[in-house]
Amino acid sequence: MIPQNFKDFLANSENTGLYQAITLLLFMIFFIALIILVLSKSKNYYKEV
Repeated sequence: MIPQNFKDFLANSENTGLYQAITLLLFMIFFIALIILVLSKSKNYYKEV
């Protein structure tokens, strides 16, 4: 559960849109890096595993 004061901080902040954009960007970078990592491995690596 999120404390009420933290909810108020995010709801009333001037930079809420910036925080959302940064979070989305980090989320996308993580999953794109994960996809690149998976696709860069050879098929033999997955057969061995």
